[in-house]
Amino acid sequence: MSSSAIAGPDGRLRCPWGLSTEDYVAYHDEEWGRPVHGDDALFERLSLEAFQSGLSWITILRRRHTFRLAFADFKIAAVAAFTDADKERLLADPGIIRNRAKIEATLANARVLAEWPAGELDTLIWSYAPDAATRPAPRVLADVPAVTDESTALSKALKKRGLRFIGPTTAYALMQACGLVDDHLADCVARRAVAS
Repeated sequence: MSSSAIAGPDGRLRCPWGLSTEDYVAYHDEEWGRPVHGDDALFERLSLEAFQSGLSWITILRRRHTFRLAFADFKIAAVAAFTDADKERLLADPGIIRNRAKIEATLANARVLAEWPAGELDTLIWSYAPDAATRPAPRVLADVPAVTDESTALSKALKKRGLRFIGPTTAYALMQACGLVDDHLADCVARRAVAS
């Protein structure tokens, strides 16, 4: 079966989406699918995936720097201390996505997570990583799911613990971005880099 990986300007095969813009090339090659650990780092990814819901990821990626500035580098303790004035500042910030529900969910999630013991978010999220040996490498984009049993279970677990704006599709995007699953196509140069 042939792969739908395509050659970039450097001749190396990549997932097709990873070649659509220069921003995506760097993100695809250096970040997406690489393991991410640490409560604050995972809170950032969880928050950005929630902001991405209903939008293209490139919209978030191009604003990531301003998101980090606006949300105190996604340090859970700092965001948990945000006030109503901070919320109004965020709602007026043209550098981020000014969606009230997503902003309020991010602040509420930080408050919930601030009560958790250090490392608990990391442990919880990574406990839903499927066994890589049971997952064949996708050959074509149609082999990559939008939702899995694990992402549905992760979504339910996070919601049960009080987190908001994290459905099964958002949970799966988080799993892909943070390396819980490797959905780089079988012939993609980044898949080989992640595995090494």
